[in-house]
Amino acid sequence: MKIVFMGTPDFSVPILDALHQRHEILAVYTQPPRPAGRGKELRPTPVHARAAALGLSVRHPVSLKTPEALADFAALNADIAVVVAYGLILPQTILDAPAHGCLNIHASLLPRWRGAAPIHRAIMAGDTDTGICIMQMEAGLDTGPVLLSRRLPIGQTETTADLHDRLATLGATLITEALDTLPSLTPVPQPETGVTYAAKIDKLEARIDWSRPALEIDRQIRGLSPFPGAWCLMNGERVKLLRSRLAAGQGAPGTVLHGLTIACGTGAVEITLAQREGKKPMEAKDFLLGLTPPDRLG
Repeated sequence: MKIVFMGTPDFSVPILDALHQRHEILAVYTQPPRPAGRGKELRPTPVHARAAALGLSVRHPVSLKTPEALADFAALNADIAVVVAYGLILPQTILDAPAHGCLNIHASLLPRWRGAAPIHRAIMAGDTDTGICIMQMEAGLDTGPVLLSRRLPIGQTETTADLHDRLATLGATLITEALDTLPSLTPVPQPETGVTYAAKIDKLEARIDWSRPALEIDRQIRGLSPFPGAWCLMNGERVKLLRSRLAAGQGAPGTVLHGLTIACGTGAVEITLAQREGKKPMEAKDFLLGLTPPDRLG
């Protein structure tokens, strides 16, 4: 098929690779390069970099609503557009331009976790499973009918980074299957019950409140890893906590019971991966070398 691909972050890259192997990519749409690093030099998005390496045509309009952008898109005469974590709202004219419309690859079991951060929110909410949906796009936020879906269990110690990679791989598999069987697929409207919204992650959510139950803190740590990273104060230094698991023990909230096992409002969590300011993430045994944790974390 002749495809327009629209995506931006790392999550979209394996899907672009899978489509490139089997179909003709007419153009790749992605977000414009942004200033990054200490020098604030313009850095292309992961999709932009990968598309350029594959020799594909890359476009990064600031808006898709201008007459020029609409005309450029329509002139491609695509069979279909595949959209995954693109970052711009598609106007109806864009949605209608390809012969078979636009398909979205969404990292949740819709209608649960519509919106920007479905992977983070699933872990933070304690969901036991999630998945991928291939959705026919319409004007609403992730409201379109679902063509294909596949369920994936969430591991008890899994982080957003872990689940992100597994879902990206599943998304590549499922969109390939959807395009191969498109004429036989029946769009199924999403149910009106069970709708939840995955709001964008706010950095203010990252500070750990040790008075909360261990179950919630463990989910917070894993759900916010690697970015923005849940954090606390240790000897006055801000430390990111990137992996954890539930542990036995109790004490005043924030008390260091032993090693990096910390008492919470109820129960305790064991920190298995942590990162000091300006340092690389380290496993707990290495993190503690030459460091004396305080009796209590802030």
